[in-house]
Order: sequence, then structure tokens, then C-alpha cells
Amino acid sequence: MAATEAAAPLSGVGLAATPEAAPAGWTAITASVEGAAANLGKGFGHKGGAFLCVSGGAEAAPGPVVTDVLVLSERSPQPPGYTRAPEFPELRPGLSRKKRLYVKLSPPAAAATAVFALQLSSRSKALPHHMKIGEVGNFAIWCKKGPVVRAPAEGQPLSAGLKQLSLSDQSARGGVRRGPEHEALADSSIYGLSAGSGARLEAKPFSSPSLGLMPCFN
Repeated sequence: MAATEAAAPLSGVGLAATPEAAPAGWTAITASVEGAAANLGKGFGHKGGAFLCVSGGAEAAPGPVVTDVLVLSERSPQPPGYTRAPEFPELRPGLSRKKRLYVKLSPPAAAATAVFALQLSSRSKALPHHMKIGEVGNFAIWCKKGPVVRAPAEGQPLSAGLKQLSLSDQSARGGVRRGPEHEALADSSIYGLSAGSGARLEAKPFSSPSLGLMPCFN
């Protein structure tokens, strides 16, 4: 099958001698974007050729994600932080090969970007929004990267801005209650405003010992 972009970062990139040799949880890339059979040839040491295979996606178990992929010649030293891509089946040690595939893995919390898809094309073709990582046989290998989206941790404290917004919303919905003294003062203000408007009102005397107010009669 041709490669398709996953909804989540890849968790592994490897090589399989045949599409059927890819273990459970891995998917072999068997066709290029042009539809050609995606056998990479004997450059990686397998007699019958090799196929790229990937693991991961939305259904993958939590774990490290692929942040970079490199295709280097056999004589190039292994870059720091990279591991050799797994092969299915594993080749015998010391077997000659022209190319090596290296993968960089990082925990999701430490990764800003990750690899979401791998594609194969003819050497002369360019794939928009993809980065070319090397050439093997008649093919160019491309990867597509994107940002790693992390969900907020459970129990994470609210920021000062969110706390203020929460308190304001609570006040607007009547979450802040007034005491009896405040209600009494509010009532007296209402009576004063109404009397000044020319309306005839009959105000009943009231007292509030806590405020030092006593009834007054003329």
C-alpha cells in the first residue's frame, strides 16, 4: 500500500525484506506516490530487496515518537542521538550494505515536531510539504513533519487570568452574596431616589442597631 498521513506521529520506522515480514503493528509501504512497486532494491543488504515499514498513528500505545529519519552511506558514522532502524528479519552482523537507515526517537513531552508520514517517489519528483531525507535505488524518500500536540496535564493549576475570569463569572451569576447591612443601605438609597423624583411615597421607619441607626419621628 502507498503511505498515508497518520493522525498521530509515527512511533517507529524500519525495513522489511518482504511486506509480509513486517510484524504486527507495522505497515509496509509497498507503492510509491506514482504507483510503482516500492522495492528499495539491495542497497540495505537484503537479497530480495527491502521495503520501508512504519508503526504508530492514533491507535499506537503511548511511547516515544519519531522526530527525524536519515539515510546515510555505510561509511558515515552513526549520528549522536540516532539509532539504527530495525530490520525484519534482522540481517547477519557484518553483512555488506550500501545504505543505512537511522531514526531519532524522543518522548512526546520533549518533542516540538515529529514525523507523521513517509513517502516514496521517483528521484525526479518533488513532493510539496515534505522533506527529502535521501535516495535509495530508484526512489527518493520523503518525510512529512508536524507539531506535536500535547493535552494539558490533569490537575494543572489555573493561571491568574483564568482565576480572575472564574471569579468575575461567579459574581455576574449572583455567586457573591450581600449581607443584611448592604441590603438596608441599598433600600434606603432607592427610597431617596424615588422621593426626589416627585413620586408620593410612604416610607416605613426602620432601625439597624449594627449600623447605629434608630427610628426618627418628626
